[in-house]
Amino acid sequence: MEGFTPVLSTIGGIMIGLAAVGLLYFNGRIAGISGIMGGVLRPQKGDTLWRAVFLLGLLAGALTVMWLHPESFDLRVDVSDPTVILGGFLVGIGTRIGNGCTSGHGVCGVGRLAPRSIVASAVFFGCAVLTTFLVRHVWEGF
Repeated sequence: MEGFTPVLSTIGGIMIGLAAVGLLYFNGRIAGISGIMGGVLRPQKGDTLWRAVFLLGLLAGALTVMWLHPESFDLRVDVSDPTVILGGFLVGIGTRIGNGCTSGHGVCGVGRLAPRSIVASAVFFGCAVLTTFLVRHVWEGF
């Protein structure tokens, strides 16, 4: 299996969990990336700095991995550019409709056993399976 990294994936998952717990404990905030990004794009006085720092931390982490392990970013995308753009657009719409993203609902909400987040995460993953099927077997046929 290509790209199977159970140890690094487990460490990454633990780090994501610790960051989410830390943000909730110390700041009383959910680590939902779409909400954090939305707060930076629509700044409110006294509520922007922590969001910007959080996003810069994500970027710094990615740049560190890119520097230490550039092969991690050798990704091959098997779909066309219009498909990638459509996918990004649909994710944005789904984030608005679902009132959050997989990080907010999937990591933080499910971890708190929030029924709304459990349902939202099930819908996210169900839609992901359906979308993958449509893209692989229907869309690319056109």
